[in-house]
Amino acid sequence: MDARPASGRLERIASHERNPKWRNPPLRIEMSECINCDACLRHCPPQFGAIFNHGIDVIIIPELCSGCDKCLDPCPVNCIYPDPDWSPAPDDWWEEPLGPRDSYAAVTNR
Repeated sequence: MDARPASGRLERIASHERNPKWRNPPLRIEMSECINCDACLRHCPPQFGAIFNHGIDVIIIPELCSGCDKCLDPCPVNCIYPDPDWSPAPDDWWEEPLGPRDSYAAVTNR
């Protein structure tokens, strides 16, 4: 069994694990404040590809989020927060990565 951490996006999707080398906590979107503009989604680096439209919500899958903060400045309502006490993403959130609406899917496993 390979003990290396899941470093590429495809590996993290397959394992549902966050890279333990990432020092920053993942981010979360406070949906009661979000206006669904998708600015965060468009600014999430594709090698992480952590932000998705999920029904009427915009979600950040914590296992895919490096906490790089690239989504913070574009957000016009400042509804994205560090989530140091994060919990694993619910099973239904994992339908988004590599699904038909995954705008990051064209990026290879890096």
